[in-house]
Amino acid sequence: MNEKEMVAIEAVKLVKDGMVLGVGSGTTVAIFLKKLGERIREEEMTVYGVPSSYQSHFLCIEAGVRVVDLLEFPELDLCIDGADQIDENLNCIKGGGGALTREKVVSQASKRFVIIAEGRKFSKRLNSQVPVEVLPFAYGYVKRKLQEMGGICTLREGKGKLGPVVTDNGNFILDCNFGEIENPRELEVEINEVAGVVENGIFCNVDEAILGYPDGVKFLKR
Repeated sequence: MNEKEMVAIEAVKLVKDGMVLGVGSGTTVAIFLKKLGERIREEEMTVYGVPSSYQSHFLCIEAGVRVVDLLEFPELDLCIDGADQIDENLNCIKGGGGALTREKVVSQASKRFVIIAEGRKFSKRLNSQVPVEVLPFAYGYVKRKLQEMGGICTLREGKGKLGPVVTDNGNFILDCNFGEIENPRELEVEINEVAGVVENGIFCNVDEAILGYPDGVKFLKR
């Protein structure tokens, strides 16, 4: 069993019959949904989910999770999502898959936000690239402002498709390297104050993390 499977199994244990979940995106979440689907079928559970991307929407349907939205359920019981990097204070960077805005919405709408990730994603301080979702109209201006803040910014290009990546919301993504981030919350707020920025991939609202290592899992809580 690999690290992703280990943390997915632990996350499935947190789900109770009748819960409404915020469902993140990515490969670890995909494994979580597969394992959750097995439990739903075995125990005949009813689980509702608000997916953060088309990918997780399709996977929820396959797993037997009843897809709902925030109009019907404005407050969610639990959000499960992966991370690109997480630090010792449970701040994390997300958005490698491009779904950061919807992921942040469902995480903040949830009573409990749990990150599941491989132990190699853990770092004492955040230092990986910060994805920033940007209105196409504002791209040039936003890039200049983020560079003035010390970011080295690159427009994310599509794979198998010419031109920039376009998010589920119809926007561009700038991947910005700010080096080692001393105050993640401060940088998160500063980036979002730039007009034209929709959202960024710094998440400072994680309640718990389940990290997978070759010899087992580690639980981190605030």
